[in-house]
Amino acid sequence: MPSSTIPINHINSLFYLCFAKLSKYKMISFSSFKFTLLLPLMVGCLMAASASNFNNDFDITWGDGRGKIVNNGEVLTLSLDKSSGSGFQSKNDYLFGKIDMQLKLVPGNSAGTVTAYYLSSKGSTWDEIDFEFLGNLSGDPYILHTNVFSQGKGNREQQFYLWFDPTADFHTYSILWNPQTIIFSVDGTPIREFKNMESIGVPFPKNQPMRIYSSLWNADDWATRGGLVKTDWTLAPFTASYRNFNADACVWSNGASSCKSTATSTNSAWFSQEMDSAKQQRLQWVQKNYMIYNYCNDANRFPQGLPPECSMS
Repeated sequence: MPSSTIPINHINSLFYLCFAKLSKYKMISFSSFKFTLLLPLMVGCLMAASASNFNNDFDITWGDGRGKIVNNGEVLTLSLDKSSGSGFQSKNDYLFGKIDMQLKLVPGNSAGTVTAYYLSSKGSTWDEIDFEFLGNLSGDPYILHTNVFSQGKGNREQQFYLWFDPTADFHTYSILWNPQTIIFSVDGTPIREFKNMESIGVPFPKNQPMRIYSSLWNADDWATRGGLVKTDWTLAPFTASYRNFNADACVWSNGASSCKSTATSTNSAWFSQEMDSAKQQRLQWVQKNYMIYNYCNDANRFPQGLPPECSMS
């Protein structure tokens, strides 16, 4: 069932749930009820309620019960213990889209753990767009690791600290992927852009549909301080939580896209979206204050010369 479809037998309960939520925040009340004014709010609420049902959009693919969908499909949790981690993947393949997911990461001493959230195709020349959250000791910041693979080639790592505690609450991690660019964002603030630079010979992910994947796993051989800090299994199980998934995206099925073929005939603004000056300023702020590694600045790693896209950044 598509995420935008609400089963008929759920309409009444969702309607009153949404009405109750709007009333709670004093957006509406029975005394001020105006159906024509309320209708847009109710439609938005119902769409959000449907779009965030993980049962409709994802399958838990491994972990032997360590991955769970709870709260009537509103929340998904992944857990890791010494025996195993866990993971899930989307039911759909996507070829371009704006993908949003709210995550709350493993709290406390998360050293050695990695929470991965990414888009990927299959095969030996796969495309991939990565968020990876590298755990750390209590009080030390998570590292947000990003990468872009095109036609099986990666090595495009950029790493960041975050300007908030990602374990205290849910935060929104977004990937905007269209034929012109890939933009990684956190709570609406862009942290990285990978532009289409095929004109200078850099492959760009644009032909391979990708699924959404996420996993929580042990990587204490490298994840925290190069593997010097190991996972403390006395603290297990480690748990990461997900909610409010949304995909404004082109679903790929049976060799065809749900979107029209050209940007001019596509209703969604994201298909041709690029960063405006305000977003560019926010990107520069993040990269100046929170970026801790950029492959384009690592000349020692590339003795034959930096990758060609680095000359354009």
